[in-house]
Amino acid sequence: MGDAAANGADAAEFRSDAATNGSETPGAAPDTSRDTPGTRQVDSVCPYCGVGCGISYHVRNGRIEGVTGRDDTHTEGRLCVKGRYGYDYTHHPQRLTRPLVRREDAYPKEPLSADFKDYRDFRRSLRSPEWNDRIREVFCEAEWDEALDLAARRLLEIKNTLGPAALAGFGSAKVTNEEAYLFQKLIRVVFGTNNVDHCTRLCHASSVAALTEAIGSGAVSNAFQEVLETDVIFVIGSNTEDNHPVAASYMKQAVARGVRMIVLDPRRPTIADHATRYVRFKPGTDIALLNGMMHVILREGLQDRDFIARRTERFEAMESFLARYTPEMASRITGVPPSVIEEIALEYGRAERAMIFWGMGISQHVNGTDNARALISLCLMTGNIGRRGTGLHPLRGQNNVQGASDVGLIPRFYPGYQSADDPEVRKRFEEAWDTTLDPDSGLTVVEIMHGALDGSIAGMLMMGENPFLSDPNMNKVRKALQRLSFLVVQDVFLTETAEFADVILPASTAAEKRGTYVNTNRMVQIGRQAIDPPGEARLDGDILIDLANRMIRMEQGESSPRWAYDGPESVWQEIVALTPIFNGITYEAMEQETVVWPLEEPVLFTGAFPRGRGRFTPVSFAPPDELPDDAYPFVLNTGRVLEHWHTGTMTRRARALDAISPEPFVEMTPGDLERLGLEEGDPVSVSSRRGAITLKAKASGRVADGNVFIPFHFKEAAANILTNDALDPDGKIPEFKFCAVAVKPVPSSD
Repeated sequence: MGDAAANGADAAEFRSDAATNGSETPGAAPDTSRDTPGTRQVDSVCPYCGVGCGISYHVRNGRIEGVTGRDDTHTEGRLCVKGRYGYDYTHHPQRLTRPLVRREDAYPKEPLSADFKDYRDFRRSLRSPEWNDRIREVFCEAEWDEALDLAARRLLEIKNTLGPAALAGFGSAKVTNEEAYLFQKLIRVVFGTNNVDHCTRLCHASSVAALTEAIGSGAVSNAFQEVLETDVIFVIGSNTEDNHPVAASYMKQAVARGVRMIVLDPRRPTIADHATRYVRFKPGTDIALLNGMMHVILREGLQDRDFIARRTERFEAMESFLARYTPEMASRITGVPPSVIEEIALEYGRAERAMIFWGMGISQHVNGTDNARALISLCLMTGNIGRRGTGLHPLRGQNNVQGASDVGLIPRFYPGYQSADDPEVRKRFEEAWDTTLDPDSGLTVVEIMHGALDGSIAGMLMMGENPFLSDPNMNKVRKALQRLSFLVVQDVFLTETAEFADVILPASTAAEKRGTYVNTNRMVQIGRQAIDPPGEARLDGDILIDLANRMIRMEQGESSPRWAYDGPESVWQEIVALTPIFNGITYEAMEQETVVWPLEEPVLFTGAFPRGRGRFTPVSFAPPDELPDDAYPFVLNTGRVLEHWHTGTMTRRARALDAISPEPFVEMTPGDLERLGLEEGDPVSVSSRRGAITLKAKASGRVADGNVFIPFHFKEAAANILTNDALDPDGKIPEFKFCAVAVKPVPSSD
């Protein structure tokens, strides 16, 4: 952990001895026939998507040599290409191994990688240690004591000068529950503000807002494996096979057994190739389509009258509202023929059991919360909740976005979704944490960036987040990062965001730590340490505790109480004591069996909803924030590809994945390419009202005429330069899925 960690750091020791001496730990299996002599097998959890596949690391001489799926877990040994081949980023030569401090002559701040216009040059930089030469021009290496003392002192100066509200923190959905809990506790208790958020704000915040309002809980009701027990799978706004490949494998298995699957999306996702019916509709018209379906269900008398009477409220208002949303009216808005709207409504409405799955295509809109409200009403209307093979499942993106939200890494809720606005709840946490807590609601991710831009947010701590690439309207984000008075970044690589930091703290990957994660099924799993962090890099929990104690000591004096934890299990025990949804869940239980929260409730809402009755909410169709026009005639949709993850920090440093998908592209119909005089592979400029990027054109039948798709993983053609930062008023989520763009050929340089 470096000299500073041994000399004066107050952090708990989170590291497992087994990582270095090869002794057995819980979950470590003996050598198998696939391993060479001297190889250890360590059971853990995949660090990519919210499916949370069970994996085994195969480790030799302190390095991961391979990853395999675990047959004894909920995913039965299944892995996608990322889970199986996306592990070698852990050993990449660009791993941060010592703290870095910005040089005094390295102001004003500029992105170090701004001049990489050619994707080949940029990829070479990612693969080459020569990148370190550029880093040394801006940052100098520091001892841990120096870096942490500087961070603590400068953050306290901002707090004392401008007030706690001038500070904020972005946590991570990649870290463990224990680390996410410590992060939000640091921001609330030591910084003194509720300005704490993470990437859930960019994915399912609108879904959670609608679910909490309608049924009293933002959690998924049923596990995705229950598709094998249902009659109809209803998938909308989810590129399931690319984003949640193993979950998609269960959907395909169900269809092979005779289950019907309806897939609805403006862009044909690959999961639609396995569906019994695919329906394309105009982007941004989800509400009209769902309202039209519900109109048909009511007209045909397919609603579950008994369920509605016993377990819901406001149905009469919903019934009256839907009278005008005839299939013909919905068709005029969505472009879907009335007969098709009727057919899918009847297929869903007649099913004895049906499950609804959705993704970012529902949530990442300015009306994302209304989209989710309509889905919830469809589910309640047919009584498809509270039984196996039914329910509502917003597929969670990151490996621990569910857990990070569960433990309070969101501004308006303490751990367990206990409202920070409730004085009684706040009092309980003040007593538990022995402090006075901020009574004001905190800011969300995009609101914090707006605050940095206008100067109301002056200091930030970011752990495992890369908002420079992940947030919308990238040019505005750049200005916001440049304007921050002080930025501390805690990460495993010098990300594009870390290029703007004043202090960089080298952290640890999932393979280098022990702790718990919660997957999309609400399953709580233990991740186990397979290897040590490189050099002087430290565990995230150690860093957070050390920083908290230094700030407490500087602010309150040497005799002030310190944070003291005996490893991640003791942090988990504190979480459970404060978080009713985790009651009874222990490390011992997780070592022995599959555990979901609430304990022994794999299916939620069997008898009642947390709020009492489920609530119908009529929602009217409203257009997206920005519509195409003559100057910007195309609609842009952004998303992922199978081989990459988010901003590419991990997967673009995994050789196999980078080789399969090495460069950005814009997906267009062959007809649109022909109309623009373009051919497959031609360079094009894609521009919006916020900026422009250059990348290659790709012909595809998955998009409709007038629509384009760009993956957001690639820094050299960053899709979020183009996207709109207009927010959903309830979930505060940006409209990543719809903005107006122009596409033009790039003149030849010959």
